[in-house]
Amino acid sequence: MEKDVQSSKHRDGFSSKIGFVLACIGSAVGMGNIWLFPYRVGQFGGAAFLIPYVIWVALIGFTGVMGEMAFGRAMGTGPLGAFKKAMERKGKKHGDLIGLIPAIGSLGIAIGYSVVVGWILRFTVGSITGAMVKAPDSGAYFGAIAGNFGSIGWHMAALILTFIVMTAGISQGIEKMNKFMMPTFYVMFIILCVRVAFLPGAAKGYTYLLKPRWGFLGNPKTWIYALGQAFFSLSLAGSGTVVYGSYLKKTEDVVDSAKNVAIFDTLAAMLAALVVIPSVFAFNLDPASGPPLLFITMPEVFKQMPAGFLFAALFFIAVLFAGVTSLVNLFETPIEALQQRFKFSRTKSVIIVGIISAMVGIFIENGDVLGKWMDIVSIYIIPLGALLAGIMFFWVCGCGFAREQVQLGRKKPLGSWFEPMTRYVFVGVTILVYIAGIFYGGIG
Repeated sequence: MEKDVQSSKHRDGFSSKIGFVLACIGSAVGMGNIWLFPYRVGQFGGAAFLIPYVIWVALIGFTGVMGEMAFGRAMGTGPLGAFKKAMERKGKKHGDLIGLIPAIGSLGIAIGYSVVVGWILRFTVGSITGAMVKAPDSGAYFGAIAGNFGSIGWHMAALILTFIVMTAGISQGIEKMNKFMMPTFYVMFIILCVRVAFLPGAAKGYTYLLKPRWGFLGNPKTWIYALGQAFFSLSLAGSGTVVYGSYLKKTEDVVDSAKNVAIFDTLAAMLAALVVIPSVFAFNLDPASGPPLLFITMPEVFKQMPAGFLFAALFFIAVLFAGVTSLVNLFETPIEALQQRFKFSRTKSVIIVGIISAMVGIFIENGDVLGKWMDIVSIYIIPLGALLAGIMFFWVCGCGFAREQVQLGRKKPLGSWFEPMTRYVFVGVTILVYIAGIFYGGIG
C-alpha cells in the first residue's frame, strides 16, 4: 500500500485543520447558496423543502465530501494521479485519462464562473463608490456588463485577483485567504440578517421562506431539485475536494472535516435566504426572478433601504469573497494537474491555466454562449466526475482500503454504516443526479 499511496516530499499543504476546513467551506459556499437556494426554498414549499435538502446533505453530501477528501489524501495527488493509482491497484493502466474528466469539468466550470465573478467584482466596486445605488435602472446597469463582451476588463481583473492568491501556494495563499474571507463572509451576512429583520414588510418574506407547504413533499420535483441543490452546493465533482484532500495531513479526521463543511455550507445557504427573501418582500419585488435576483433585484432593494449604499457594499463584498474562494478551488485542479503531470513550477502552471482561461473566457462572454457553456459542463461533466471518483475510491480501491484511509486520524472507529452508505447510497444517488440532470436539463 505504501508504494501506491505516497506523495512528493516537497508537496505544499495546509498548515492547520481549520485552514483546510475553511478552504473546503470556501469551495462549497458560492452563488448556489446566495441566489439559487433562497429561490428553490420559496419555489418548492418553503420550510418543507428543507426536509429533503437536509436528508440529501446527510446522505450524499457528508459521505461524498468525506470520500473525496480521503481519496485525495490517500493518493497524495489530484484526480489525474489519484485515478491512475487507483487503477494500478487493479493492474490496469490509463486511469489518468479517466481522471481528465473531472479535471476538464473543473476547468470548464471555473472559466464560466470567472465571468460571473467579474460581474460581482464590478458590482462590489460600484456598491463601494455608490455608482450602483445611484444608477437609475438596475437592469440597464447589469445589462451594460452582461451583454456581448461587456465585462472583459472586470473579468480579467477577477482572474488576476484569483491567480495572485494561487501563485502564493496552498498554506501561504489559499489557506490564508480562506481564513480571512470565510469568517468575514459569515459576519457580514449575520449583520445583513439583523438589518433586514427590521425592514417593514420583512415578515411576509419570513412566512414565504419558513412556512412549510407540506403538499410539495408529494411532488417528485421537490426531491429532485433538493438533491441537485445539495449535490452542487457541496462542490461534489471528483476534483477540487480531491485536490484539497491531497494537501491534508494524515493525522486529520476527514469525517469530522466533512461534517463541518456540510454544516457550514447549509448555514451559509440559510443566512443568504434570510437576507435575500425578506428584503425582497419588504419592497414588493419578485423573489422568483432567478439569476437576476442577485444583480437586478437586490440592487433595487438597496436603493430603497435606508443607508442602502452601506449594506450594498457589505452584501457584495461578502458575495465576492464567496465567489473568489469557490473560483480558487475550481482552478486548483488543473493547476495541480500540470504540476504533477509535467512537473511544472506552480507559477508556470498558474500562468498556463490563466492564459487558457482568459482566452476561452472572452469567447464565452458572447451572448447566450455562457449559459450554454455552464449547462453543458454542469449537466454532463461535473456529476460524471463525482461519480467516477466515488467508483474509483469505494469500488476500484476496495472497501477495505477506503475504510482504512477514512479511519486515518480518527479516534472513534467507523461504524457498519460506512460501506452501504458509500458504495451503494452515495454512488447510486450520484447516478441519479446524472440521469436527473440530463432529464430535467439541470437540477443545480
